[in-house]
Amino acid sequence: MESIAKKLDLNKKYSYADYLTWSDDERWELIDGVPYNMSPSPTINHQELSMELSRQIATYLLNKPCKVYSAPLDVRFPKGKKKNDKEIFDVVQPDIIIVCDKDKLKDNRGCLGAPDIVIEILSPSTASRDVIKKRRLYEKNKVKQYWIVDPHEKEVYIYKLQNNGTYGNPEEYMKSHKIKVDGFDGLVIDLSLVFSSLISQGALEDS
Repeated sequence: MESIAKKLDLNKKYSYADYLTWSDDERWELIDGVPYNMSPSPTINHQELSMELSRQIATYLLNKPCKVYSAPLDVRFPKGKKKNDKEIFDVVQPDIIIVCDKDKLKDNRGCLGAPDIVIEILSPSTASRDVIKKRRLYEKNKVKQYWIVDPHEKEVYIYKLQNNGTYGNPEEYMKSHKIKVDGFDGLVIDLSLVFSSLISQGALEDS
């Protein structure tokens, strides 16, 4: 099957309605209507980090109203009340999200609106987009916390939405730290367990 990339018009602004017509063989994101290819697929180390983070969060959330989800899951950011598929131009697939407002999940097509927490695990192909474009997207759409996990440095950076509606400087956590998660009383992420899940330290260059 011909790649979607060969059919895209770089001068066109694409919507979620367009996105839904693209082949499931390729993963894409839309930021302000601009499509970004998410290939290649995540590495084993990337998956290990995602699974361990999700495990710790899911264990805490058991029998609680908030939910944790892992990629691939569409997160759509409508502009104001424009929730029609043709009017949505920001669609991303974060590595992990936490959602406490069940109304954002009720159409069973992912999350419509801002998750409470978004977690992205850096990889060479997406690092600049995660650090710059997505940070701006999440800030604009009032995501309360944006976590960036760096497998190479074994660090986590957490941006938190301030009272003025912007992210301040990120909090930085090292591999030996435990993160007490704001807004989730009793949720503590043990980074020593997260980063010890990496199966090959030598393979981090490809994470």
